[in-house]
Amino acid sequence: MIYIVNYGLGNLNSIRNIIKKIGGESKIIDDVNEVKDATKLILPGIGSFDHGMKFLNEKGWVDALNEAVLERKVPVLGICLGMQLMCKGSEEGVLPGLGWFDADVKRFRIAPGSPFKIPHMGWNAVHVKKGNPLVEMKEEEQRFYFVHSYHVVCNNPQDELLSAVHDYEFTAAISHDNMYATQFHPEKSHRFGMDLLKHFIAI
Repeated sequence: MIYIVNYGLGNLNSIRNIIKKIGGESKIIDDVNEVKDATKLILPGIGSFDHGMKFLNEKGWVDALNEAVLERKVPVLGICLGMQLMCKGSEEGVLPGLGWFDADVKRFRIAPGSPFKIPHMGWNAVHVKKGNPLVEMKEEEQRFYFVHSYHVVCNNPQDELLSAVHDYEFTAAISHDNMYATQFHPEKSHRFGMDLLKHFIAI
């Protein structure tokens, strides 16, 4: 059973529907007290960094998530804004993030005259940076759906899981111990997203 955290932001039903389609079980949780029962978590999110952290702080999710992820080592998958909230902070706001990854969130710095636009929106190919249980290293090009204006910069290169290129190479997914996160939306990424979620279910 995967618990999908509902702190007020995210494509919750889309995530639940795709998990059901691939044969998994999930539950959207609105009550912070339910985190103590979680054996697997998804932290979704769309919108701005400070808005997300404000909701997590005001609704009491931070302590419960820290206990589950950092102490009990519950596997967690952050998606889009959820990935950014797992970092130390963001140029988009002033509030500190969860700090689970030694990483910061930076705005895309697109060169003047570049054909690349902000936000980075649409399908993009990824490059697998390391062996991992989430995304297979294979010759076939793997593509995922992105919508974002900010991207994660890891201070520890060993945390970089996937990269993509939008004017320049950026980190598209990260992992460390029981923690995984993707800048793209696996729930919108058809068969590649379904494969990724199947692998997360199997962890």
